[in-house]
Amino acid sequence: MPFINVKVMGGVLSQDQRTEVAERMTDAFVAVAGEPARSVTWVVVEEIGGGGDWTMGGRAVTTDAVKELLAGAPA
Repeated sequence: MPFINVKVMGGVLSQDQRTEVAERMTDAFVAVAGEPARSVTWVVVEEIGGGGDWTMGGRAVTTDAVKELLAGAPA
């Protein structure tokens, strides 16, 4: 029984977006393992703090900065 844990910055994705991430992660696993794996695949989308709790390249990354970045991303 696969367990997929996706960690995202808190406050960045909506509930609908987190649900879509979970669905697509399941689809990706099933594409490799086969359809019978769908019913036993667990996906947890875990929100982890924001506001400087994350760093990239040794520099703090804020929730607002990620929202701004994603606002420019194609849907």
